[in-house]
Amino acid sequence: MKSFKIRSAAVAALLPVVVVATPAFAHDHGAKATAIYAPITQAEVEAAQKAWCGALVAIATEHDTKGHAAAKTLAGQIIDSAYGYGMGPVLFKPTLTTAPQTFRTTRDGALAYFVGGDRTYPGDTGFALKGWRKCEAKNAGIVITGNSAISMGNVSMWDTKGNMTMVDKTWGWTRGSDGNLKIVLHHSSLPYSAK
Repeated sequence: MKSFKIRSAAVAALLPVVVVATPAFAHDHGAKATAIYAPITQAEVEAAQKAWCGALVAIATEHDTKGHAAAKTLAGQIIDSAYGYGMGPVLFKPTLTTAPQTFRTTRDGALAYFVGGDRTYPGDTGFALKGWRKCEAKNAGIVITGNSAISMGNVSMWDTKGNMTMVDKTWGWTRGSDGNLKIVLHHSSLPYSAK
C-alpha cells in the first residue's frame, strides 16, 4: 500500500510532484491537472461528497430502469473511482451491517453492501438499490491536513416516495495517484435515539 502522508513542508519539497488529470469519479473529461501531493481544499471535499451522493442516486436509478446487472456494473465503476481500494484496504463501516461482516475493507465487501447479490455476504440486500432519488451531505466539520482530509456530518437521502433517511457519516479522504480524492475511511451509522 502506498502512503501519501506528508510529515512536513520540508519533506514535501523533496518529494517528486506528479501531475495527472482529475476527472470527478471518471466522468469529467475537461478537468484540470492536479499534483498528487497538492493540499486538499474544502471545495474538493464538498465536491466529492456531492459526487458520492450523485453516484448513490445514479446506482438506484440504474437499478430501477435497467436492472441489477447494470446497477452492479455502475456501482463497481464508482467504487473503483471514488474509493481507495486500489491503494490498500479502506476502513469502511456501512450503516446496515452486522458481525462478523460489519467492516468492509475490500472492494468485494463494498460492492456487496451497495448492490447485494453476493453469497459471501448473505445479509446484504443492496443499500444503493433502495430507490434513492435525492441525497445531500451537511458537514459538522472538515479537517484538512495536507493531502488528506476528514469530514463528519449527516447525509440525508430521499426515496421515490419522498421518505427521508438520515445517517451520521465520517469520511476520510486522500489524494490518489490519479490526482482525485479517494475515500479511505467511510463510517456510517443511524443517529442514536434514546427511546
